[in-house]
Amino acid sequence: MAKISSTIKNELYKIEITSETGNQLIADEPIDKGGKDLGFSPKELLIAALAACTSATLKMYTNHKGWDLQEVNIEIELDRDDKENKTTINRKITVVGNLDEAQRTRLLAVANSCPVHKMLSTPNEINTQLT
Repeated sequence: MAKISSTIKNELYKIEITSETGNQLIADEPIDKGGKDLGFSPKELLIAALAACTSATLKMYTNHKGWDLQEVNIEIELDRDDKENKTTINRKITVVGNLDEAQRTRLLAVANSCPVHKMLSTPNEINTQLT
């Protein structure tokens, strides 16, 4: 189980986020939303998780297979349509290395099975408790 804690104090909308292993980062809202743009926005954090997971999954898979994957570059855009109650995530993956077409096709399937992709593309449940 992954565990994160966050704290927001008086500085709008600076959020200090800490992992259970002590890693830290700052999230903030953009200036046009009243923040100071000191870190990733919450939506950026969400798609950053997908980018990180996809990259790591592809690297792990190709390392295991002994394939010549030298670099993975990912661009992700998130679009939220509140009227339709729909979120669309567009992910563009560029792989660099000596890979044939069959390997490239397999990497697309591997990318689509990374853990964060699976979490985002299946029904989710969020349980909230106010203390």
